[in-house]
Amino acid sequence: MSAILKSTGGQFRSIREDDLLAIMEIERQAYPYPWTQGILRDCIRVGYSCWLYEVDKTIQAYGVMSVAAGEAHILNLCVRPEIQGQGLGAKVLKHLIVMARRQGADTLLLEVRPSNLAALRLYQKLGFNEVGSRKNYYPAEQGREDALIFALALC
Repeated sequence: MSAILKSTGGQFRSIREDDLLAIMEIERQAYPYPWTQGILRDCIRVGYSCWLYEVDKTIQAYGVMSVAAGEAHILNLCVRPEIQGQGLGAKVLKHLIVMARRQGADTLLLEVRPSNLAALRLYQKLGFNEVGSRKNYYPAEQGREDALIFALALC
C-alpha cells in the first residue's frame, strides 16, 4: 500500500530499500540484538507491510508487519532511542492497526520481552491482551529470554 498519512509535521510512507542504511543505524542504537539488513530487505521483497514515520525526511520510527489468512503479526516496531517516550510508538502501532484492518486481518499478534515494561504498558493501553508465551524466544545477555504473545481483535 502506498498511502501517505500526514500528521503533526511528519508522515508515514512505505519503507524502500534505500531507507535500509538509516533504519539499520536506528536498529543498532535501539537494540542489543538488532535485525540485520538482510532481514529487513527480505521483509520488503516478500511484500510485508513495512512503514516508517519521518519528519523533515529523517526517519523517526518504523514498523514491519506480515498479514496473511486474516491474521496480522507485528514483527518489529522501533522508535529512535532519543525520542522514545513521546508517543511515537503509539502512533506507529495505531498506523499498523489501521493497515492490518485495511488488509483484511481480524486479529493482530505480536511478541514482546517481559522486561520491556514501556512496550507492555503501550500494548495493554491500546487493548492488546496477553494470550501466551514463547520460551527462549529472544537472545539475551544471559542466554535467552521468553516472549509474551499479545493479541488484539480487529473486528
